[in-house]
Amino acid sequence: MPELRKDPIIGRWVIIATERGKRPSDFIIDRNQVKGGFCPLCPGNENTTPPEVLAYSSMPGRQANQPGWDLRVVPNKYPALVIEGELNKQGEGLYDRMNGLGAHEVIIETPDHQETFTALPPERMRLIFHAYRDRLIDLGQDDRFRYVMIFKNFGAAAGASLEHSHSQLVALPILPRMVTSELEGSLSYYRYKERCVFCDIVRQELDQGVRVVASNNRFLAIVPFAPRAPFEMWILPRRHSSSYCNSDDATFRDLAAIFSECMRRLDKCLPSVPYNFVLHAAPLRSPALDHYHWHFEITPKLTMVAGFEWGSGFYINPLPPEEAAKFLRDVELD
Repeated sequence: MPELRKDPIIGRWVIIATERGKRPSDFIIDRNQVKGGFCPLCPGNENTTPPEVLAYSSMPGRQANQPGWDLRVVPNKYPALVIEGELNKQGEGLYDRMNGLGAHEVIIETPDHQETFTALPPERMRLIFHAYRDRLIDLGQDDRFRYVMIFKNFGAAAGASLEHSHSQLVALPILPRMVTSELEGSLSYYRYKERCVFCDIVRQELDQGVRVVASNNRFLAIVPFAPRAPFEMWILPRRHSSSYCNSDDATFRDLAAIFSECMRRLDKCLPSVPYNFVLHAAPLRSPALDHYHWHFEITPKLTMVAGFEWGSGFYINPLPPEEAAKFLRDVELD
């Protein structure tokens, strides 16, 4: 029988449509079509992107905006928001508007055009998580920005317009609604129970085990209780922390290890599946929050958002999370 499940953080309801139950092989995946041609993110083409704002290189004496980098961060050439100017907030009757102020950057994750994020060894993946922290700290010095959304789109169905492996960040002068919903929901839970809801999720999922995908000393990967999509995964620190910026090298090593394992398990179940992942973290310059817990959410693109979903705010998921977690756990990694 179908179930209605409620997300314990923001109160979002999800329909687990068990009568539509599927195995990984039952999903139709919109596979990437390799286009080829000129790539502005490849080494040797640095002059076709805006000047880099961050680069990591193992090459001694490497000059800025030249080949020899291991990871490179550049402003988006076609930004959703622009960094110059002021907000200039205005009211027009009951409507509000402001200038499209912000920052939009591209994190070029590897110099190898053919290398995917999933194929990166954990030590290379660790650089990406370091870069996220470094850019958050730098952008946090700009008082105009309140939040930085860090995300990755893989595959055309997930919104990727370039084949070269990359993720993006957008610095915003306002808090996104999803962020405020999480902050408000977790604060409400904390006021009622005097505990962090994310910490309670970690404890309960470790105790029950049925939705656990992987774990190590510092992190837990689960399929959440009320997932919006089949094979959705969350990666949470096992120790409470609201600020991603406070993470150290040891944290990034364990994060890269579990992220790499989760992505390889997903790829074994659903080869080359399009996906998005998003970093959820406390707002810029926020003090330590006892009620909030930073984490990553990974969502494969396997279902369509249609009229019912748009109209109701519900998601329909044909695969119970317990079954998805078992599929992910049981695959054999090379």
